Amino acid sequence: MLAVRRQPVTLVRQLSSIGAHGSRNASTLVLLEHRDNKLVPASLNAVTAAKKVGGPVTGLIVGAKGLDGVVQGSKSLGLDTILVRTSDDLAHQLAEPLAPVIANLVKQNNFTHVAAAHSALGKNVFPRVAGLLDVQQISDVMAIESEDTFVRPIYAGNAIATVKSKDPIKIFTVRAASWDAAAAGAGDAKVDEAAAEGLGKVSAKWVSEELSVSERPDLGSAPKVVSGGRGVKSKENFDSVILPLADALGAAVGASRAAVDSGYADNSQQVGQTGKVVAPQLYVAVGISGAIQHLAGMKDSKTIVAINKDPEAPIFQVADVGLVADLFEAVPELTQKIGGK
Repeated sequence: MLAVRRQPVTLVRQLSSIGAHGSRNASTLVLLEHRDNKLVPASLNAVTAAKKVGGPVTGLIVGAKGLDGVVQGSKSLGLDTILVRTSDDLAHQLAEPLAPVIANLVKQNNFTHVAAAHSALGKNVFPRVAGLLDVQQISDVMAIESEDTFVRPIYAGNAIATVKSKDPIKIFTVRAASWDAAAAGAGDAKVDEAAAEGLGKVSAKWVSEELSVSERPDLGSAPKVVSGGRGVKSKENFDSVILPLADALGAAVGASRAAVDSGYADNSQQVGQTGKVVAPQLYVAVGISGAIQHLAGMKDSKTIVAINKDPEAPIFQVADVGLVADLFEAVPELTQKIGGK
């Protein structure tokens, strides 16, 4: 069935697998991603989505030993149980050894749903889990209508698909920007810790990683974001115009793909379909024309402010507040006024 509106387009599809059988009481396993012995913020959004399914929700923490900080941070999230599975082979949560561990836990505990954040980890591991369980994955879920019906974007967010799955096990990743973060409460979940079983063959070797370190808020979870585009014209201008405004607002710094490709900003700051998807309370787009690729990553922001000298720029079509002006004059003046408060 196809229902068409001017904005957005909604597609309703059914996914089914051979041998899919009737529904049973829902129970969800949610993968709790962590770094530096702390939960990754997007995992809190995944917990909220998992609770929306209904029924008991079990958290899964995997890694090498020494996960006490992650466990303590998870116990008050309203989960029913927390499974902790450890192995030296899971120290970096590589997909090859991890996917069979998750698939085995799903089979052993009869989980009907498996959830994770739509992060690099979730996108890497969950397709393998789905393959091992012979079901279809549902990616980037924005809303859950029922135990078997999910809403997700397609075509770079220009259409919204409502997907009904007939698979016995529903595996899905969650768009963090579409869900509130689970808040810590008075709950104290039961913890089941054991050595990981059913590890897959380690066919990839962890070499190293290079992380951008910043004192500014994290782009993926910040309530305010200031992004610069090709219109800033150079890295020097990006640093002298965008960064002071972000600091005055206490905001994270983002960039369009054009700005990243031009070397104005680091790749980790890219907002868009191939970058990060954000939905802050305030999104300020400076010198960004508003290409579809960029809009897909920020159009769910609560308030969008656009500053661009081109009155026909597509960014103004989604902006709540638009200022047609030379950014090199308007932004420093705005920064000065904000900083003077």
